[in-house]
Amino acid sequence: MKRTVFRKVAVIFLLIAAGAVGAVFFFKYKTRDGSSVKEGEYRCTISIRCDTILANMDRLDPEKRELIPSDGILLPETEVSFDEGESAFDVLYRVAREKKILMEFSDSPVYNAVYIEGIGNIYEFDCGELSGWVYSVNGVFPNYGMSYYKPKGGDKIEVMYSCDLGADVGNVFDSDLTKTGPQE
Repeated sequence: MKRTVFRKVAVIFLLIAAGAVGAVFFFKYKTRDGSSVKEGEYRCTISIRCDTILANMDRLDPEKRELIPSDGILLPETEVSFDEGESAFDVLYRVAREKKILMEFSDSPVYNAVYIEGIGNIYEFDCGELSGWVYSVNGVFPNYGMSYYKPKGGDKIEVMYSCDLGADVGNVFDSDLTKTGPQE
């Protein structure tokens, strides 16, 4: 009788352990949109900076001044692995969580798009009506959101706070509205 009870407890324990391991793999290897990915196949670098604010402190919300690092760097250029199928946003989201950098965003499932509202408690419009977060890949500013861009091995992803609709970080506005998504 004791042996039967022991076997039942052992089987239940193994089932629970197997379920926990399966759950870890299920949740760890999914992108924001729920698609499966293969772990660590590619590498890129990512950085987060808000150094443009340093030249515009007079426009910054006074309550936010203490949040701005003296060098304007929230995350120095960091090499990370990413998986096939992940977007640039997925990489940013994961790294921000790992580094405990607060990030808030709006997710629009209808458009499968994400809008970054704030990183490190620095939000759009904190430094004027044209301020907010932009990104570039290898020095180019895609004219679509991070949730659309699929990184390639060796990419350099830079997330930057702009005080002037991107002009102060090198993004020249392109009024060609025919480019609405990733260009291959």
